[in-house]
Amino acid sequence: MRGLRRRLVALACTATAGAMILTGCLNNPNQGGGGAPGGGGEGIADNAEADGDGVVTILGAFGGQEQEGFLASLEEFEAESGITIQYTADQDFTNTIRLRTNSGQAPDIAIFPQPGGLLELAEDGYIQPIDTYLDFDALDRTLVPGFLESARMNGRVYGAPMRMAVKSIVWYPAEAYEAGGYNTEPADLDELDAVAEEIKADGITPWCMGWGSDQATGWVGTDWIEEYMLRLWGPDVYDQWTSHEIPFDDERVVAAFDAYGELLQTEGNVLGGPSGVLSTPFSDAMLPAFDDPPKCMLERQGNFVTGFLPDDVQADLDNQVGLFVFPRAADSEYDGQPIMGGGDIAALMNGNDPDAIAVMEFITSDQFGGEWASAGGWLSPHTTFDASQYADEITRQTAEIVAAADVFRFDGSDLMPNAVGGGTFWTGMVEWLRGDKTAEEVTAEIERTWPTDDEAEDESES
Repeated sequence: MRGLRRRLVALACTATAGAMILTGCLNNPNQGGGGAPGGGGEGIADNAEADGDGVVTILGAFGGQEQEGFLASLEEFEAESGITIQYTADQDFTNTIRLRTNSGQAPDIAIFPQPGGLLELAEDGYIQPIDTYLDFDALDRTLVPGFLESARMNGRVYGAPMRMAVKSIVWYPAEAYEAGGYNTEPADLDELDAVAEEIKADGITPWCMGWGSDQATGWVGTDWIEEYMLRLWGPDVYDQWTSHEIPFDDERVVAAFDAYGELLQTEGNVLGGPSGVLSTPFSDAMLPAFDDPPKCMLERQGNFVTGFLPDDVQADLDNQVGLFVFPRAADSEYDGQPIMGGGDIAALMNGNDPDAIAVMEFITSDQFGGEWASAGGWLSPHTTFDASQYADEITRQTAEIVAAADVFRFDGSDLMPNAVGGGTFWTGMVEWLRGDKTAEEVTAEIERTWPTDDEAEDESES
C-alpha cells in the first residue's frame, strides 16, 4: 500500500509540474520533517481518488463574517487559477470530520481549529505530511517561530496554519492608563507587579478578570496556567507537559498554579475577588475598565477581546485601547519572550489532487488573507505578511508583538486529550479557584484522568 501511495504522489507531481512548482513533491519527502514518517504512513488517504477536476472542497468550523472574509480572500486566486473552492462551515466540525473521513467522504482540505483532531486523523493515515507538497523550510522561515510544532507527530508535520489567534496580550483603557503614568512596556512579571501596585495605590483595582463561560467555565484559568508554564520554565518544559512526557502534577506545574494564585488571590488585585471572577462572564470582564472612573485597568486575554468591548470603544479602538505583551518571568529558566495562542490549521486530505495542493500552497502562504485582514477579525501567522492590510493600528501592534516573539506555542489545553484539555483541566481550575482543593490536589486529580493509550484510541474512534 505504501509503495502504491508513493507512485500516486509521483504521478500527481509529474502531471502538474509543468503548471506549478510543487516543491514538496520535487524535493526529498523528508525535507524539513526531521525523521522517518509517522502515524499512518506516506500521507495519501485511502479514500482519496486522483482528481484534478478544478473543484476543491474544504471543511472548517468558522461561519458568518469569518466565512465571508475567508471566501473574499480566495476570489482573486480562484479567478487566476480557474479552481472553484467549495467551503462548508460546520459548528460540529470535530465530530463531522471524523464521521466523513470514516465513511470515505473526507473533504480535499480540512481546516482544524485544534491540533489534536488533526493528529488523530494523521495517525490513521488520512492526512498528507506537508513536507511532501510544500516547501517546508521556506514556510517555516516566514511563520511565527514554533507554530508548526503544534502539528508535528513522530518527526513529521501534518498541517500548516491559515490563521492565528494571540492570547499573550495585556489590554488597558488607553486614556485612563496613560493619564495614570503607568508603564506601557513592562519588561518582566516583576515590573508588571509593580504596575499593579501603582494602580492599587491610586484606588483602582489592577486586574479585570472573568471566567464565566457556561459549561466551558474554567478555560480562561487554563490559559493563565499555560502562560505561567511558558514564562517560568520555557517552551521545552511546556512541550513536555502538554504531551505528557512529564506528569500533570509535576512540581513545576504546581509552581505555575502558585504563581498565578499569588496574582489572583492577593487582596485588592482582582475586581470582585475569586468569587467575582467565577460569576463574571469572560466577555464582560473588561467592561468596567471603560467606566468613568475605571473600576479595573488590565486584562490578559486573546486578540478577540476587542469584539466584546463597548460599541463606542470598538468604533475608535486605536485611540481607546492600549496593549502590551504579557511579559516573561524575571527569573525564568528561559530567557526569550514566548507567545501563546491558537489558530486554524489547514491539512491536505486528498494528496492525489493537484488543485487541492495548489489551494494549500496559497492559503498557508503570506500572500493569503489581505481581504480578510482589511475586514477585521483575522491575523496572519506569517511574520512577513503585509501589515498595512490590517484594518486598524491595534491589529498591527498585535502582529508586531507576535513577529518580535522568540517562540510561539499553541494553547496547551487544545494540545491535550479532550478528556483533560476540555474536561478535568477546566473543572479543576474552578475547584482550585473556589478553594475546594489545593494546587497539589487538583493537579494530581487531573493527572489521574489523563487517558491511557487504549483510552485515547477509543476516544478518537468515538
